[in-house]
Amino acid sequence: MSDISTRVPVAAPAHETADAAVIKGRHSENVLVGEEIVRHSFLSRVIHWSVAVSMVICLLTGLPIWTPIFGWMAFLFGGLQVCRWLHPWAGIFFFAASLVMFLHWAGQMWLGKSDWDWLGGLFSSTKSEAVDSQIGKYNGGQKIFFFTSALAALALMASGIVLWFPLSFDQGLREVSWILHDLTFILFTASIIGHIYLGTASEPGTFSAMTRGAVSKKWARFHHPRWYREVTGEESRRR
Repeated sequence: MSDISTRVPVAAPAHETADAAVIKGRHSENVLVGEEIVRHSFLSRVIHWSVAVSMVICLLTGLPIWTPIFGWMAFLFGGLQVCRWLHPWAGIFFFAASLVMFLHWAGQMWLGKSDWDWLGGLFSSTKSEAVDSQIGKYNGGQKIFFFTSALAALALMASGIVLWFPLSFDQGLREVSWILHDLTFILFTASIIGHIYLGTASEPGTFSAMTRGAVSKKWARFHHPRWYREVTGEESRRR
């Protein structure tokens, strides 16, 4: 990912903003284009959607295997036997995409003091504007979700291998793997539902970051003020 620019960019004409932001987002991010800020490059979005799509395939093929209640889903893929074949291969792709995503974003996801302060504020009766003003490109909650998702992908892959080749492992490990696989999938699915809600209905304007790659300046200033200041150059002028 490109470094955050501290230069004060020249605003593009309003009628050029939409196309210009998409074009700029093919190779760059953390840059101001008119009234929008490119948040995620094309590569970042491809990685994100690769994880998302493969996760959905894993979910839809895994549920009919998990319980007959969702047996009707098997017909979406041609039957239960197809699901049993497709599910582990989709799981491999999901894990590989998750690994690429981890390597791609890990450097930006380590929690700093401001992130812990923000997380602490979630459980405080008083909301500190000073703490909120230090939210960077990703807040503390997003960073924790990133690492827990990576752990979930690892747990699903490790337990899935045991379940895929049951005769290669002893009974105790198979039983533990069943529990780990099911529990991880339930918790991970619940967290993904929350992730989707926060990225759509809860925070309008967020979804465009993963479709067009850009968000409005107003959105960035409200949700990620320090990142907004860094991109626009206001952070350097404050020092």
